[in-house]
Amino acid sequence: MSGLRDIGPPLAVLGLAALLWHAAVVVFALPPYVLPPPAAVAAEAWRHAGELGAASALTGAAALAGLAASVVGGVLVAFVFAQSRLLARSLYPYAIFLQTVPIVAVAPLIILWFGTGFGSVVVVAFIVGVFPVIAGATAGFTSVERDLVDLFRVHGATRWQVFWKLRLPHAVPQLVTAAEVSGGLAVVGAIMGEVFAGYGAGARGLGYLVVVTAGQLKTAYLFAVVLAATGLGLVVFGALRLTGDAVCARWRDVA
Repeated sequence: MSGLRDIGPPLAVLGLAALLWHAAVVVFALPPYVLPPPAAVAAEAWRHAGELGAASALTGAAALAGLAASVVGGVLVAFVFAQSRLLARSLYPYAIFLQTVPIVAVAPLIILWFGTGFGSVVVVAFIVGVFPVIAGATAGFTSVERDLVDLFRVHGATRWQVFWKLRLPHAVPQLVTAAEVSGGLAVVGAIMGEVFAGYGAGARGLGYLVVVTAGQLKTAYLFAVVLAATGLGLVVFGALRLTGDAVCARWRDVA
């Protein structure tokens, strides 16, 4: 019953949205290339289920690789920021650059430096997803009470021991939240990377399908691709949420 209470309201909203969608198509007599009915989208999703599944797996792999790079790179940068306020003030504005840089503008450079294919897609996912990790980890590392840091140092703890045994455990909740945000952005970044960098002839991600279906005015299939991308983002976010809850629960038990 608890599971039904959790998924019931979202399913009800989904059903209502589908009914309103279908009603809009019928009432306004919208042509299928403008807004296809939900049944047509479902039919296209079923017809191309294999291709959508393979594309989602490829895009998901790129997103997870970009997420892993974002977590590792973001934590390393935040570690540097936590060592010196001068360093943090000097370099943090350049970290913000990663959040504000338009991918459309740097995509040609990424392709020039890394070529087309999976590597470039991962780089785009990394650029899009790394800033939340930097911001969350920096906040977690630097918000430790000064008295606790002084206590560690009085007992002869090294800078590395202060980080590993005090700052890092203190930052766990912020890191978990940052990873959840970064996971969703990594999926978006992977799809964007596929739009600009693409893959070889034998590999087609969701971004490639978006470009192809939009260019050919296959609107129903395009909607199916968008729904697949949305589903992928929900799966990644849900997996990160479950993992984060487990990590935080263990962290509280240890603490």
